[in-house]
Amino acid sequence: MNSQPQKTSSPPKRRILGVDFFVGSGHEAVRRGLSARLVVVPAAPALVDLPMDAGYREALEQADLVLTDSGFMVLLWRLLTGERLERVSGYRYLQLLLAETELRQPGAVFWVMPSTAARDRNLGWLRAQGFVCDESDCYIAPFYRSAGVTDPQLCAMLAMRKPRHVVICIGGGTQEKLGLHLARNCPGPIAFHCIGAAMGFLSGDQVRIPEWADSWFLGWAFRCLADPRRLVPRYLKAFRLAGLMRQYRHLAPTAL
Repeated sequence: MNSQPQKTSSPPKRRILGVDFFVGSGHEAVRRGLSARLVVVPAAPALVDLPMDAGYREALEQADLVLTDSGFMVLLWRLLTGERLERVSGYRYLQLLLAETELRQPGAVFWVMPSTAARDRNLGWLRAQGFVCDESDCYIAPFYRSAGVTDPQLCAMLAMRKPRHVVICIGGGTQEKLGLHLARNCPGPIAFHCIGAAMGFLSGDQVRIPEWADSWFLGWAFRCLADPRRLVPRYLKAFRLAGLMRQYRHLAPTAL
């Protein structure tokens, strides 16, 4: 997206599978994310859909900041090229983002939640951390059709409330398309942060992941142990990423 003023310096990037990933530090990612229009943190199970899902691919290509959330992708890149990339997970990015003073101002953040149960758990955690927020600062996302993600109702709500930041906490592969739709259709200097399940890791709505596990790329293991029936197949799908990266590396994968 190009609705924000040009930055004084180009962010450090590495093109992988046709997408420009930010490869700087977590603090630098947040500094840039505060003034970005669209921030995404794609995970490996969603990245394998790049060849088939044009809407998802477009969202990643158009985002201002694409973070190296996938530890599997970072490891594969090192094996294939010998280059060690900085990894900034969505979990780490959200921790640093929530530490910013401007997000603690009343009305500064609007939250898109996956369910009422997640909203209640997440709001309880946020208030315990000193955030001033309630149900009116949240929107429960409906079921979006994967082919085309639009939400005029949410756009109208954001136009009325005028938050500075919107944090989208729904599933990967869908949230990026929603973020792009909102970035294109919501006026004003709003930063859209697509952070997926990261909020649930902090609040306990999802399994809590220790910081050391996130640093060692083991968050997926904790999630699988907590919900094996749903998540083991999802992460098994992620192994397809190895074939894509071996074949394409920095090039955009073609449709299968």
